[in-house]
Amino acid sequence: MSSLVARFRQVGLHRPRLIAATVAGAISFFLLPKDWTFTARVLVAWNLGVWPYLAAFAWLTMRTSAEGVRGIAKQEDASSVGLMVVMCGAAILSLAAIVAELGRANDSPDSAPFIYAITALTVVGSWLLIGALYTFHYAHLYYSSPAHRLPLEFPEGLKSPSYVDFMYFALTISVAVQTSDVSVRTTAMRATVMVQSVLCFFFNLAILGLSINMAAGFAGGR
Repeated sequence: MSSLVARFRQVGLHRPRLIAATVAGAISFFLLPKDWTFTARVLVAWNLGVWPYLAAFAWLTMRTSAEGVRGIAKQEDASSVGLMVVMCGAAILSLAAIVAELGRANDSPDSAPFIYAITALTVVGSWLLIGALYTFHYAHLYYSSPAHRLPLEFPEGLKSPSYVDFMYFALTISVAVQTSDVSVRTTAMRATVMVQSVLCFFFNLAILGLSINMAAGFAGGR
């Protein structure tokens, strides 16, 4: 039990933004109107947690130097993999909640604008969240590796990349499901990139399907 408490304490110390966003979303769920559907409350609470986290991530990305990234990345440990699985799984489940809520939009035309708005926010937020999580994860894998066996090789001989460089790498995979001018040098990193590529491929397919569904809903309502 003490080791479990220590693990949660470590997560809280090293990932305060993620913990704060999770707490904010959880509290919001219980404060939202009780007459809303369960999925509507889940989606709104999800957005109230995700978007502040993304804003904090953007601020951290802009103001943290390469040395700062090195320090933050080295604080993380193997628990980052577990958090990645949990958070990416939550992002996928948010899409499942969207499907359920979109079905209600067809039955309740008056609530359709709200449902479509929260759907768009959730889709964009969940997609960006995956990119943000992988940005941190790639930074951790890079700076926790020995100098003679770095898992990524950046152009122009860059040896101390910043969060912007890792975000560029992560979002390129999210958008194109392929790498760009950053070379993957180790098997472990190839496995990580492969997992993100497969995840984003199906995530992008889901986004396309939801977009078509929303377009059809708008067309049918006119």
